[in-house]
Amino acid sequence: MNNQSTRFTIFVCIIAVPVVLVIIPIANFFLMSFWKMESNQIVESASFGNYLYFFSSPAYWGTFLSTLYLCLKVSAIGVLVGYPVAYFVWKRKGRVKYLLILLLILPLFMSYIVKIYTMRTILDLSGILNKLLVAFHILEEPSRQFIYNQTAILITMAVIFLPFVILPIFLSLERIPKNLVTASSDLGAGTLTTLRYVILPLSLPGTVSGALFTFVLALGDFVTPQMVGGPNGFTFGRVIWSQFGLAYNWPLGAALAVILFATALMTIIAAGWASQQRKV
Repeated sequence: MNNQSTRFTIFVCIIAVPVVLVIIPIANFFLMSFWKMESNQIVESASFGNYLYFFSSPAYWGTFLSTLYLCLKVSAIGVLVGYPVAYFVWKRKGRVKYLLILLLILPLFMSYIVKIYTMRTILDLSGILNKLLVAFHILEEPSRQFIYNQTAILITMAVIFLPFVILPIFLSLERIPKNLVTASSDLGAGTLTTLRYVILPLSLPGTVSGALFTFVLALGDFVTPQMVGGPNGFTFGRVIWSQFGLAYNWPLGAALAVILFATALMTIIAAGWASQQRKV
């Protein structure tokens, strides 16, 4: 009886953590999204006004769609850059392989603000990138095209979120049975043929996971647009942040957050469904 009581207590504690830290806050946001503002006061009166305002506002729709497009580009760059890097590391032998992957994921343990300031020193008018381009005579003078705009946000997000793409792809490559690659070579397949018909299909789950990680993280990011985007780098995350900050319209901000959460959730569900269909 004591063992059953202990197990029940442990089970309740395990369930309580996600309920208190995840489900209740999300439910509170969802409930608040139906409230409204009157005379700078939050009125707990149920209505669909915030959602109707979003769907009828071209400015919000435009920002939302442009943010989705930005996140897709960040994910695409992450996969295009991250897959060759993960493949290169995977092909190394012995301890070198694990040392390289450790160095590549080391930025995950660094402060997010430090990484953004590092990117600013690279992209700024007097940054390393402009100095190199001028030194190699690619540009005649430093350019502002790399800072305080959508390009700066794209580059910064792609670099900062790159480890989230590399790690799942590497782990997916590590799970590929070595005998399959050897069998492909024994049957006369070259390196590119083996890569196309054996390695790429078997590493697809890790590639999709990395792309999803990057997409979802970029979708809700408001710090990067704030730090490197400037006035021309407005994203949906910054819109939500402004509603909870400067505008003090928490119900509208909650509604926009719910829309963002639903979008991320539907993306994950769609990717999972597509993965299951492919297995069938």
